[in-house]
Amino acid sequence: MATPHIESNKGDIAKVVLMPGDPLRAKYIAEKYLQNVKLVNDVRNIYAYTGTYKGRRITVFASGMGNPSMGIYSYELYKYYDVDYIIRIGTAGAYSKELNLMDLLVVTNCYSESSYARELKGVQSSIATASSEIVQTIKETAYSLEKVLKYGRVHCADAFYSQNVNIKELESEYGCLAVEMETFALFNNAKLLNKNAGCILTISNSLVTNEETTSEQREKGLDEMIVLALESGIRLV
Repeated sequence: MATPHIESNKGDIAKVVLMPGDPLRAKYIAEKYLQNVKLVNDVRNIYAYTGTYKGRRITVFASGMGNPSMGIYSYELYKYYDVDYIIRIGTAGAYSKELNLMDLLVVTNCYSESSYARELKGVQSSIATASSEIVQTIKETAYSLEKVLKYGRVHCADAFYSQNVNIKELESEYGCLAVEMETFALFNNAKLLNKNAGCILTISNSLVTNEETTSEQREKGLDEMIVLALESGIRLV
C-alpha cells in the first residue's frame, strides 16, 4: 500500500519507529546503528529506513519540521502501517536555568498554542501527554545504561522565529522547561488512534543564557540520545 506521502509497503515498517526531524539524521542513524538496512521511503526526500538493532526490527523515519509535518507522517504510520510506538528524537532550546547544554530531556507532556488538536479532532486542548509506557521504558533503560535524564513539560511552538514569546511566563505559569516544534501533533495523533508516543530531546541551546553547543558537542550528544532511543525501542516489543 501507499499513502500520498509514504511509498512503503505495509510490511516495510516496523512496529517501533524512531522519528528524528532531519532526513539526513535518519540516514546517519540507519547507516551507523542498524543492520540489514533497507530504504523504505524517499518521497519528498523524507527518508525512512528499516533494519535490525541487536536482532530486533526497528524503523527510523524522518518527520520533517513542525506540527503539520509530524502530524502527517505520524498519523499515516499509526493508521495505515500499524505502527504501535513512535519515539521522537530531536533537539530543544532551554527555557529553564535548570537545563544545561547537552542534557537529555524526556518529555512527559507538552503545552502548545497550536490549533492542531482542534483541527484534528475538534477539541480545544493545549496540553498533550506522552504515553506512560514509553516514558517508563525510557526511564528503566536509562537506569540500566547509567544515564542521567531530566523529565518534564516542553513548549511546542509553531513559529521558530516568534516575536511574541514570553519565556518567563511559559516557564513559571505553564511549567515549560524547553521549546521544540513537533511533540504536540505526535502526542495528539497517538491519543486519537489509541497508539503510543514518546519523545527524547537533547538541549542544544539555551534561550536563558544564550549558550549554544558546538558541532562536536551536538554530534556526540545526539549519539547518546540515539542509543538511548534504540535501546528503549527494542524493549517495547
